[in-house]
Parts: sequence; C-alpha cells; structure tokens
Amino acid sequence: MGRIFEKRKHKMFARFDRMSKAFTRMGKEIAIAVKQGGPNPETNPRLRVAIQNAKGVNMPKDRIDAAIKRASEKNAANLEEMVYEGYAPHGVAVLIETATDNPTRTVANVRMYFTRYNGTLGKTGSLDFLFERKGVFKIRKGNLNLEEMELELIDSGLEDIAVDNESGEVYIYTSFADFGSMSKALEEKNIPVISAEKQRIPSNKVKLDESREDDVIKLVEALEQDDDVQMVYYNMG
Repeated sequence: MGRIFEKRKHKMFARFDRMSKAFTRMGKEIAIAVKQGGPNPETNPRLRVAIQNAKGVNMPKDRIDAAIKRASEKNAANLEEMVYEGYAPHGVAVLIETATDNPTRTVANVRMYFTRYNGTLGKTGSLDFLFERKGVFKIRKGNLNLEEMELELIDSGLEDIAVDNESGEVYIYTSFADFGSMSKALEEKNIPVISAEKQRIPSNKVKLDESREDDVIKLVEALEQDDDVQMVYYNMG
C-alpha cells in the first residue's frame, strides 16, 4: 500500500512540476509580447498567440490577466530572448531558447548543465543549420473537411498537415516567415487554435541505443527544469 501511495504521489508532483513550468513559460511569453506590442490583444498579434497558448495548457484566466498586468507596469523587468547551442553526449545537437532578465546567470547555468552531463556548449549559430524553423499550429479535427481546409490555406503558407487520429488533433506546418499569415488566416476562418508555436525541427536525427539516449535525456531534463529556459530542441530520434 505504501509503495502504491508513493508512486501516486510521485506522479502527482511530476504533473504539478510540468504544469508549473508550463505556466512560467507562458507567463514569460505574455510578458515579452506585452513589452513589444502593448497589453491589448486586439492590436497585439503576438499577445493574442501567447494568450491562446496559455489557454492551451489550461492556465487560469486570472493568472493570464495578472501576467499582462505585471508586464504593463513601469518597473517590470525586461526579458531578453537568448538562444544557446551545444552538443549533448554522443554527438546530439541541442538548441536552447531562453527568456531572461539576467543573461549572465542564464549562460552560467546552461554551461553548468552541459559540463555536469558531459556535453559541450558551443558558439551561437554553430548548430542552427541542423534545425528548420517552422510554424506549427495545433487544432481539433472535429467536423473540419481537411481537404477543403488544405486548399484554402495554401495561399497562407501551408506546407504540410499531419493528423493524430488518436487524439483527434491536427498539426498545420508553415515556414517561419509565414507564421503570421497562417495565424491570421485561421483567425479569419474562425478555426479555434489550441496552440501556435515557432518550433525548430531537426533536419536529420541521430539514432542511439537506450543507454546512450538516457545520457542525453538527463541533460535535456536538467535544462528544461531551469526557470530561464523556454524550449529545448535536440536531434535525437
């Protein structure tokens, strides 16, 4: 009985940690959007997307409103978006997106994680060519006619559509440059969007056995736990 309770407790805390991290990340996205384009989502497309993504991870409305209010205050910290690149063990490329009010602290922490888990922090731009920047929109399939929708969205930059039949979700892919056009098109067509992200998708993936994969995952998980880290991408597959 005790072991079952401990397992349940561990799962509960793991879910709480993931939710807490997601809310922190969304709060920073909202703050950056407000600083760049103001607190009104009607006139700030990036803020609209940030709010949409926050709702997608079930962030409560009062927390979203509080994040907008904090970012609108005169003494609110300015967050810088920084990207770090390096190699995890076994030659796996890792790209880390951060949002920080203290770049010195952030780079020191990132370097520490790479050192601790036998990786190597590289120079900015040294590994960017291994990843393609894509706009990725997630919507619910519902009663949508995907063939018709595909034809309607081609002029807005649609590159590919993928359907997850198990979850009933549809993924729409665009180039990085067409992210804004696709966001506007989906909005105009009243297609509800669960999330809209600019992702870095690896061009080629490194195959590893299970034990070596574990070495990479340890580094990735350590990075993801850092409050300054927004996203971690890697080319292990």
